[in-house]
Amino acid sequence: MSGPIVAADQQAPRPSSGFRLYRPGMPEPSPAAETTAEPAENVVLGDDASLDLTTDDARIHVEETLDRLDAELVGLPNVKRRVREIAALLLVDRARRQFGLASSRPTLHMSFTGGPGTGKTTVALRMAQMLHAMGYIRSPKVHVVTRDDLVGQFIGHTAPKTKAAIAKAAGGVLFIDEAYYLFRPENERDYGQEVIEILLQEMESERASLVVIFAGYPDRMETFFSANPGLSSRVPHHIAFEDYTHDELVQISELMVAGENFRFNEPGREAFSAYLDLRMRQPRFSNARSVRNAIERCRLRQAKRLVELRRPLTKDDLVTLNEQDVYGSSVFQHSEGAAVEHGTISGTNSDVTTRTGRHD
Repeated sequence: MSGPIVAADQQAPRPSSGFRLYRPGMPEPSPAAETTAEPAENVVLGDDASLDLTTDDARIHVEETLDRLDAELVGLPNVKRRVREIAALLLVDRARRQFGLASSRPTLHMSFTGGPGTGKTTVALRMAQMLHAMGYIRSPKVHVVTRDDLVGQFIGHTAPKTKAAIAKAAGGVLFIDEAYYLFRPENERDYGQEVIEILLQEMESERASLVVIFAGYPDRMETFFSANPGLSSRVPHHIAFEDYTHDELVQISELMVAGENFRFNEPGREAFSAYLDLRMRQPRFSNARSVRNAIERCRLRQAKRLVELRRPLTKDDLVTLNEQDVYGSSVFQHSEGAAVEHGTISGTNSDVTTRTGRHD
């Protein structure tokens, strides 16, 4: 994550602590950390005036945020395009206000659909930073919740829990992960519908100070919005996060390894590419999340290998992940007729099964 947004006006600096990912159980953010990023627009420009958006302080901050998003996330061109479109909409809305052109405030509630590990939370964090820079929210915080944080277990418990979550997100972004679990029509006594009704009210009445992002799998989110048309009508921005390709996952693995001061040697790199080819076809694959988990297990196997060398270690030893560290994964346990030969695999296009059901 990056550091705080710094205001360009050095005469009146805006205190900021960067964006924060708030989760239930964490200490609540200090009210002092929340600031109003609304630009000073007391002077209305005349009809003959012109406005250079390239010199807008907010645009500079937004471009920096978008550049970080490009650096952080591999691929996802459609997601990045939609984020830039939203940024352009808000920059132009700011410009219109400076000319005194009245129009309704853009509705910024969103839906992020995609599988696990496709960057939805990262984009939500950057979106919060961007909205804060342009004055549409007071603080670049993201409060992440799930059904368990909103739905009570008995009558009268749901409303206080939901309103408490909304209060913690006030002035920032409320990110509801796996939002479709709020809707359980098969259970008439379920309190999830009460959460939806409260959200409907707050999304409308607090739209100037709260952005709600609903996230989850595409098919379930489609059912969720279809069953709740009032909710769907209040969410104008729907952004789809596609699964990563094999080549993109290889690139992500290189970035993750380098970020931890490791590197694959060439046989290790080829082995990890083969690992991804197999793992992507197995159940419960979670894109970048699965890549990170696999790298963590490679580090475990590397540590065991180095300890068993029983000799002084060099820096190169400590930073290198080799093919042995990858091929130790249970993903390479082959189905009938396949075998592992001399530390390398054969038949990498064969179906793969594991004895334990684990994929590591």
